[in-house]
Amino acid sequence: MGAQLEVQQDEVIKEKIWTRDFILICLANFFIFFGFQMTLPTLPLFVKELGGSDQLVGIIVGIFTFSALLLRPYAGHALETKGRQFIYMIGLGIFVISVGSLAFIASIALLFVVRVVQGVGWGLSTTATGTIATDIVPASRRGEGLGYFGLSGNIALAFGPGLGLALVGKISFTTLFLICAGLGLVALLLSSKVRYKKVEERTDKVVTPRFDIFEKSAIQPSILVFFITFTFGGIATFLPLHAIEHKVDGIELYFFIYAAFLFISRTFAGKIYDKKGHLYVYLPGTFMILVAMILLAWLPSTFVLLFAGGLYGLGFGSVQPALQAWSVEKAPGNRKGMANATFFSFFDLGIGFGALTFGQIAYLFNYGTIYITGAGSIFISMIVYLALVFKARNEQNKMKTEQI
Repeated sequence: MGAQLEVQQDEVIKEKIWTRDFILICLANFFIFFGFQMTLPTLPLFVKELGGSDQLVGIIVGIFTFSALLLRPYAGHALETKGRQFIYMIGLGIFVISVGSLAFIASIALLFVVRVVQGVGWGLSTTATGTIATDIVPASRRGEGLGYFGLSGNIALAFGPGLGLALVGKISFTTLFLICAGLGLVALLLSSKVRYKKVEERTDKVVTPRFDIFEKSAIQPSILVFFITFTFGGIATFLPLHAIEHKVDGIELYFFIYAAFLFISRTFAGKIYDKKGHLYVYLPGTFMILVAMILLAWLPSTFVLLFAGGLYGLGFGSVQPALQAWSVEKAPGNRKGMANATFFSFFDLGIGFGALTFGQIAYLFNYGTIYITGAGSIFISMIVYLALVFKARNEQNKMKTEQI
């Protein structure tokens, strides 16, 4: 009996992750993220070329994420009612058209409108793809599988920003944005080949509340990811300008180093989460991010810039898949889409608030203050996490006492 149990456990452990559909969804995710990452550090330069200020840079970046945020709850519901493929393909189509439209914009007002539309496409597609990956990955290896899935976006991050910045000096913004739209089309073609999970027909008459916009079981990890992604706006939007101000070279290499170390962390952090839980991942990861933010505020040399990129990559690469797996693991089977929507809503909310906040900070103070503020956000997340852990342990001890 014991030997039979061990065989069954081994079969569960060896459930396959790298299936045909998983590879296809990873490739599609890579190409859409590659096009997106090429625009991320170049868009502030484009805003400056159109005559915009640091405040407008923050608003243009922020409105994109808030637009995506508003669509997340709808996307979560629609994934369970209209199907994964329909929402994903619609989202990709909107995103590709909006990115291509950037090539023909000549005013800040039009850029603002297109970024709103772009956020709609991004909100639909990224909520869908996270749920699709969750469907495909075996539940027993969810942390590991989502970590590998995240690599598709991370590899894009390794090359996208640097390539975008390198191309800006050699080609026009028009050509750059058309290239990015072309990469999105490749993602659209690949995603059409995926075999998607069918929508389950409900025999019970469950009425969805009108304001059902969050999955309760995903709230805690989603709050934590908010404080972490709050720092994104400062890095992706203002780091190139911060490096120029400090006369520090190597900003293209920063994104490569960041993504390389993020890639490394994905190979082991998910396994640690699956075996030991988030307690062994979260605090070490956030501590590395905290140190990285302090180093970026200081920024005396290229070495410090690249070292900070490596720390940030290791930290975020460890924490993000653990938080995403945590957000979906306790959600009912028919609420996985809403759990992913909740997680990415807070993910976007952090980026949006960060971009708007840092735009004001850059205008009123300096770029260095942005990263000190980001370090404060990470410190708060560590305090909140510890409070959640102690609360959970007290509740467990109370339940044990009542049972006795």
